Amino acid sequence: MAIAPSPIVALNRAVAVAEVDGPEVALALVDDLELDGYYLFHAIRADLLGRIGRNDEAAHAYEAAIARTDSAAAQAFLQRNSKALMRRS
Repeated sequence: MAIAPSPIVALNRAVAVAEVDGPEVALALVDDLELDGYYLFHAIRADLLGRIGRNDEAAHAYEAAIARTDSAAAQAFLQRNSKALMRRS
C-alpha cells in the first residue's frame, strides 16, 4: 500500500488481514472499497461473509461476482462455492 496504493492493492491486503486478524476485520476493510464493477471484490466479500455465517448476504455477493465476469471458469468456480455455502446453511 505504501508503494502503489490502489483499491485493488487494498483488496489484496484485506485478504491477508483475514488470515491474520479474521474475516470480520477484513470485511470492514473490503466494505470501504469502491470496486462494485470488479468481480473479485464480490467474490472476496462472499467468502468473508460465508466465513462469519452471513450466508444470505454471501449468496448475493456470489451472484454479483458471477454477473460481473465473462470467464466461464470463474463463473463455474463461484457457482460451486455458492452451492457449497447453501449446503452448509
